[in-house]
Amino acid sequence: MRKPIKSIETRHYEERDAFFDGLRRLDRRSFMKIAGISAGIAASKALISPHSFQLIDVASAAPSKPRFTFAYISDTHLYKKELNDRFVRSILRAVDDVNRLDPQPDFVLFGGDLAQLGQKEELDLGKEILKSVKAPVRMMVGEHDWFLDMGEHWRSLFGEPQYSFDHKGVHFVTLMSVNEKDFWTERGMTPMERMQTVAGLDNGLQSRFEVGAAGREWLKRDLAKVDKKTPLIIFSHSPLYKYYKPWNFWTDDADDVQAILRPFENVTVIHGHTHQMLSNRIGNISFHGMLSTAWPWPYAPEGLPSLTVQMNRADPFSNFDGCGDGRFDVLEAGLVDKLYNLWDRNPVTIRSSYLASNGKNDRPAATKLPSY
Repeated sequence: MRKPIKSIETRHYEERDAFFDGLRRLDRRSFMKIAGISAGIAASKALISPHSFQLIDVASAAPSKPRFTFAYISDTHLYKKELNDRFVRSILRAVDDVNRLDPQPDFVLFGGDLAQLGQKEELDLGKEILKSVKAPVRMMVGEHDWFLDMGEHWRSLFGEPQYSFDHKGVHFVTLMSVNEKDFWTERGMTPMERMQTVAGLDNGLQSRFEVGAAGREWLKRDLAKVDKKTPLIIFSHSPLYKYYKPWNFWTDDADDVQAILRPFENVTVIHGHTHQMLSNRIGNISFHGMLSTAWPWPYAPEGLPSLTVQMNRADPFSNFDGCGDGRFDVLEAGLVDKLYNLWDRNPVTIRSSYLASNGKNDRPAATKLPSY
């Protein structure tokens, strides 16, 4: 008897069910199998980049030897698995990238927005996948993780969103920068209505992001014990400067936060949220935006920092183009070289000397294609 011919749709759902069934039993061994399935599917669609973490060769060519390195994965925006498996495949690809780094990074920063709508199933799925990262993972919260239950489930999984630690002579601070003023109570919004409002990039009902008075006081107290010559690296989800207000590429009290950081000799701020290559320098502070694994945002129509080396428009037929992960090489002086591991594209390094010289030295090559 002839075997019935299955439709493409049937095969897709069978493959999808097998994929998520594998995720339920995720350990290091099964991760490799599931990640391999995901990569194999992508390759069959000609979506695999030939560049994925051969970046390490590019990094080795850097003129300054790093004191240590850390990698990052950011803005994965996981949905419930019944709704979307594409972003799950993307985070698996990023985890596989980072696990293949040799030598391994000292730690991995997760840059916020693990979930899309802050739901328990989304955050639990993300935590389960991140268990497969070989290096220790440091977590940062994003607005998509927070505004459904005001961070209750995120904190139960990962702890407090604001903390600091010292590592090999550098003081690291993770700031909660996506607080908003209460726009929901007076309007009688449900928790999901509040979450969906914040999740809208240009939804004008919401407030602007801020570290807030309590967060700034915490930062002052934390830094009071740190010598001004000690390099600082600050993690925030929103950029700690004012880029473009209508899209909330913006932190309302950024000027106040920068004033707290100004007395220190070397300060680097690393942020998520904007999903694009983004570089800035204000006074003594260098800023680096991280890539998303989910999708790239276009550049805002105004306010783009002049030091940004722009990406060109992503291919709309590729799930991965314009997305990626990356690595930071922390140099002897405490400054960082930033490596963008752009999937389906050549990797790009933004050297600390480029930002410290305000663009006079070591400018990366610009794309020959139009930006967006």
